[in-house]
Amino acid sequence: MRTITFAIVVCAGVSAASAQEPSEKLTGLARQGRALADRLCAQCHAVGRGGLSPHGGAPPFRRLGDRVDLDTFQNQLRGHFSSGHPDMPTFHFTRNDARALTAYLRSIQGP
Repeated sequence: MRTITFAIVVCAGVSAASAQEPSEKLTGLARQGRALADRLCAQCHAVGRGGLSPHGGAPPFRRLGDRVDLDTFQNQLRGHFSSGHPDMPTFHFTRNDARALTAYLRSIQGP
């Protein structure tokens, strides 16, 4: 697993660089995940379907499926997730928040 190179789920804030997905296209769970991504991650990561990450080394969320197995990622989020990247804090997500963020990540994966 390449969690060290996976510097996501952590920076706090909202970035204007992240493209907004129309909320009507997201399920309730994915909308909740988008809100978490905006609040916790958008300062460093591009959390939408487009845009550049504000932090140069932070991978855009729309490409995380290339780096991590999204089928097991939900469990990683629940276990004091840390990428090992020095700029990224450690997080512990509730079961529901981990499900929501993973649902959102699945909804934006693409080329």
